[in-house]
Amino acid sequence: MTRTVPTPARAPIAPARRLSGAAALAVALTARPDLWSPLVEFRDDTRWTHLLDPAAAAEVLDPDLHGDLAGAQVWLLSWLPGQGTDLHDHGLSAGAFAVARGALTERIVAARPGRLLETIADLAAGRVRFFGPHYVHQVTNTGTEPAVSVHVYAPGLRWMNTYRVERDGLVRLGTERAGVDW
Repeated sequence: MTRTVPTPARAPIAPARRLSGAAALAVALTARPDLWSPLVEFRDDTRWTHLLDPAAAAEVLDPDLHGDLAGAQVWLLSWLPGQGTDLHDHGLSAGAFAVARGALTERIVAARPGRLLETIADLAAGRVRFFGPHYVHQVTNTGTEPAVSVHVYAPGLRWMNTYRVERDGLVRLGTERAGVDW
């Protein structure tokens, strides 16, 4: 006798929580410099960041992406040569970033039992990276020209943990909080 066992229903993934949705938003917005280019500033002393207005983004996006935008934050970042981040994660936020102008270098560090895995990637304009929560990386402009990138986080970025690498793994150094540290 064959018995059918019902498959448990899975809750649908909210559009803004899909990694592909964040990547699609980052790529689509990168392709629209008319939206972000007039906003970009470069600062010698620190990287410049700007939270993009969702309504302005929605005006230039295909309506199929509006659902992904609804639960996301979109940030523009500028990078002069030599500027970069500390090694960090994005707390519980997943997301993506796309290089809109120039080039960036990404260092990814993953802790596994008894070892660390480290990867370095050079990312030219047009490249996109997507990631889940607790993805630990460092982004730097190692080139000679200024760079701009578009970052999408879902849910919105609330905190970032910073790390250092030790022989036994990653050591959390601290936490930066939205509205307090940036």
